[in-house]
Amino acid sequence: MTLEISSALVKELRQKTGAGMMNCKKALQETNGNFDEAIKTLRQKGLASADKKVDRTAIEGLVSSYIHTGGKIGVLVEVNCETDFVARREEFQELVKNIAMQIAASPEVLYINVEDIPKEIFLAEKEIELKKDDLSNKTDELKEKIIIGRVEKTLKNLSLINQPFIRNTNITVEELIKEKISLFGENIKIKRFTRYILGT
Repeated sequence: MTLEISSALVKELRQKTGAGMMNCKKALQETNGNFDEAIKTLRQKGLASADKKVDRTAIEGLVSSYIHTGGKIGVLVEVNCETDFVARREEFQELVKNIAMQIAASPEVLYINVEDIPKEIFLAEKEIELKKDDLSNKTDELKEKIIIGRVEKTLKNLSLINQPFIRNTNITVEELIKEKISLFGENIKIKRFTRYILGT
């Protein structure tokens, strides 16, 4: 006897995964109406569109906190994924905690990526480098290359995704996120963060 599945449940599964109606109904029947197991089944069969569209909008996810030992540094971070199914996964929750710890351990970091840094900061850093004595005997062309290289390095120090990951310094935070995108088959983005330092 085939289990009767409500059209509302099929519709909800379709909205979550992007898979076709018949595939969603079949997955729910195969899993006796277990919604989470049905998502897993679709993903394993490669029918969930999240497996194919890593550029999809990521509006699910978690807001997490990390308080450093001693209670003098605290971090709030929002990390987005595409489905609450992934947001509930232990591996995703661990990723968000690790990102919060990374922010706490990186006091220079003020932005998520280099593209978020205002142009004024780039120009101010360039001005600082222009005035350094060690460039005085360089040609203008070489001077420009050295200045741009130094400014880019400074800006990367301000960018979270460019930091070496504290638990594996052989990869950056950006590479860590890409690994997890590959694991979950969903887009993952760090949306925003706030760092609190006692007395500042």
